[in-house]
Amino acid sequence: MSPQLRLTIACIAALAAARAENPAAPIKISILDETIFTATRTETSLFDAPYTAHVIGGSDFMGRRRVRTFPDALAETPGVMLQRTGLGQTSPFIRGFTGFRTLALIDGIRLNNAVFREGPNQYWGTIDPFTIDRIDVVKGPSSVLYGSDAIGGTVNAITRKPPLLAWPQDKPAGSGKSTAAPSAGGPEAHASTEYRYSTAENSHTARGEFSLALSPHLGISGGLTFRDYGDLRAGDGTGRQANSGYSGISGDFTVLWRPTKNTDVTFAFQRDEQNNVPRWHATTSSKSWRGTEVGTDRRRDFDQLRELAYVRIESRDITDWLSKASLTVSWHGQQEEQDRIRNTGRRDVDGFRDDQLGVLVNFESPSSIGLWSYGVEYYHDFVQSWGTRWNANGRLHSVKPRGTVADDSGYDLLGFYVQDEIKFGDRFKLIPGARFTWAQVDTGVIDPDRTDRLNLAGFTEQFDAFTFSLRGQYDVTKQWNVFSGISQGFRAPNLSDFTSFDIARSGEVETPVTNLQPEHYLSFEIGTKVSTGTFSFYASYYHMWIEDQITRYRTGARISGEPEVKRTNSGEGYVQGVEAGASWLFAPGWKAFGTLAWSEGEVDQFDGSTIGRYPSSRIQPLTAQLGVRWESEDAKWWAEGVVTIAAKQNRLALSDRTDTQRIPPGGTPGYTVGSVRAGWRPCKNFDLYASCENITDENYRIHGSGINEPGRNFVFGTRISF
Repeated sequence: MSPQLRLTIACIAALAAARAENPAAPIKISILDETIFTATRTETSLFDAPYTAHVIGGSDFMGRRRVRTFPDALAETPGVMLQRTGLGQTSPFIRGFTGFRTLALIDGIRLNNAVFREGPNQYWGTIDPFTIDRIDVVKGPSSVLYGSDAIGGTVNAITRKPPLLAWPQDKPAGSGKSTAAPSAGGPEAHASTEYRYSTAENSHTARGEFSLALSPHLGISGGLTFRDYGDLRAGDGTGRQANSGYSGISGDFTVLWRPTKNTDVTFAFQRDEQNNVPRWHATTSSKSWRGTEVGTDRRRDFDQLRELAYVRIESRDITDWLSKASLTVSWHGQQEEQDRIRNTGRRDVDGFRDDQLGVLVNFESPSSIGLWSYGVEYYHDFVQSWGTRWNANGRLHSVKPRGTVADDSGYDLLGFYVQDEIKFGDRFKLIPGARFTWAQVDTGVIDPDRTDRLNLAGFTEQFDAFTFSLRGQYDVTKQWNVFSGISQGFRAPNLSDFTSFDIARSGEVETPVTNLQPEHYLSFEIGTKVSTGTFSFYASYYHMWIEDQITRYRTGARISGEPEVKRTNSGEGYVQGVEAGASWLFAPGWKAFGTLAWSEGEVDQFDGSTIGRYPSSRIQPLTAQLGVRWESEDAKWWAEGVVTIAAKQNRLALSDRTDTQRIPPGGTPGYTVGSVRAGWRPCKNFDLYASCENITDENYRIHGSGINEPGRNFVFGTRISF
């Protein structure tokens, strides 16, 4: 046993030994008692959903862990690996997939758009975790319910809604008090402030928000979040990673109107802006770690802007045959600008903007043959891109006809889906589902250089597919079930696939192609769940077959001195793995928990001359987590200790072996990291939080990342509400 592991386990043991005898404490017992909507599009408990799924509540990722970014909220979820290209560029890998092969939703609206890139990208980081009420995570393909891109997993960030006063008729007979909160009196106003400080990156995060419950019909809420992150300090041996910090600001505003008890109209707007976010590994500020190469760019910074506005009308208990209906109209804008100064002094500024319009219509109907979910979803993306090139002396060299993706381009995505939940007696249920997806890409201005010998004309291409799924669950007892299922996944090529002209991995240049086809996946899963009054457990095995996956390959040519890569449908292969988690209330107010995830996969890859079978790129190594948590009887005090253990990952894809700025020769070393956290609520409206992360100052890097994780890090937070 390593000294770091012994020290971390000793810290957790000391925390457990220090407990006082308490009667029952208000601590959550089960990891399966949450309600989830995203798995089946109907409200059900995690225990009764025939999927490997998770619900991460705001009290967990903002109360217990005080996470820095939205992707960090997924950090302790088994089967999820957080790859960090830079401090502000974190991309979750779910069951071996990331980028445009995982689907992110905000209140059911796609974050994924026509310019989402392959591999790690920074777009999930534009979601403000302070606005999120809970996060639904569904593992494996969900293309039947959510369409293209839902391959490795689907993550739905569900935002908080404004409060409403109780309806007068909600008062119990003979009582002057309402059964709902807040009470049905005059308007009620609430406000709160939060602050987070972290020593590892000398960061400051401040949040101010308000809510107004004006009547039983109308509520309003909103807030602002300010972020300032300094340079990240890694563990012993690497220390300060210079020029890795950045800043950002987020704002949100929501109006909830309830004209009748069964109808809600929601208007929401959110905006997130990030400035000068470095792609650290690509710059000369980076440091060699375990043999990685130092970047060559003097600067490679990104500015990000994301805006979302939507109106949603939801009705409940409409007729005997229509229990729910909703209509959502959304506008989602994403803008990015990349500022790159090469080692020669040449400067390239490239940007794009994707404006996505969406219309979603969803229904839920009970019948004699099950509970039906069905609907139609349509998204249209309009993309503009631009670029300029500057000489080393600061003079403008040229204005480019397009940026990193095609200018004046468009993308359409249409889907019809239907699903039925059928129960056979009290113990067995089946959930069959099907979807038709149609996609069209219009590449617009595809030629990145109209003066060279290549003549790349724009084109229009259409794709369509039917996808199916069948899930089943058998209740052995009321506290133990077995589930299984088979699901198809589908991903239509987007504008990034066809028209990208950008840096890929460690100093490669990706160029446009014209002959791509959709990707297809088929996943089988089997698992079991147990949930009692003091113990809960789940475990699952999955195997996914991969067909026509789009992969990059080196052509042998060079562009501005850098290797050229292109895309082709060469990928045939598989990914498989095991996931498990348990939670045990072993004494009043005390809970032990643990998770385990293992995966491996292989896929055909083209090396420029032949196709061979190699390990899948950036597969998460064997990873385990152990922890114990204590909470006082009055819920004013809590403390916990957590250990995360990851094995070495030396199974490398061809692309991993050439990604020399991020992945050390021979693979990424394993690590053991322990943390302790504690909180105190001295009064109802005041919370204090403190933690020590990476107690042993381990110098480590998550597999595939371009920057090392924080060293010993003290985090302090406070929340005041009034």
